[in-house]
Amino acid sequence: MFVTDKMIDEMAARYGIPKAAGFVFPVSDKEYKRIRSSQKHGRKHDVTMYIFKDDQVIVIATPFYPPGMYRAPSGGLRPEESFKDGIARETFEETGCRIALEKFLLRTEVLFENAFGTIEWNSFVFQARYVGGDFEFTDHREIREVRLAHLEEFSGFAKIMRSMDIGSLHYRASLHEAIEPLLKL
Repeated sequence: MFVTDKMIDEMAARYGIPKAAGFVFPVSDKEYKRIRSSQKHGRKHDVTMYIFKDDQVIVIATPFYPPGMYRAPSGGLRPEESFKDGIARETFEETGCRIALEKFLLRTEVLFENAFGTIEWNSFVFQARYVGGDFEFTDHREIREVRLAHLEEFSGFAKIMRSMDIGSLHYRASLHEAIEPLLKL
């Protein structure tokens, strides 16, 4: 993993010490292979951003999401990229927006389990404020749509996620449940 303890400590010193959580989710053979294929350069993390614009959160839908399902934007840092630079790049690619980080909310340790083995994963979750941008995302391979949502809508998104047989979506639903009490408008 190229997210180092030093990087995490620097973000915690600047944006607050995050809560910690652990999760375990079974995944299908197909999903196991998809997660493994995303681990370029030894990546085993994502950075997730809850970005507030007034009293709503910026959410994304990927091309395979069914209608009505959205989540907070997320992505991986590149080797040698700082948290701040990676977050700024991923946010712009996925939402077309610029943000100001406010709080380091949560750090997770996740195990995705399958007969092939176990994949260790970490999520680093931040709260941010919208600063500007036009919602014209540039990553058309991974993103289908960007919009604003009220926090109350996330329970509906989670219901759809849990209705699908995809462990990483079950994780996304559980991640939001862990985040929601930590969010401050």
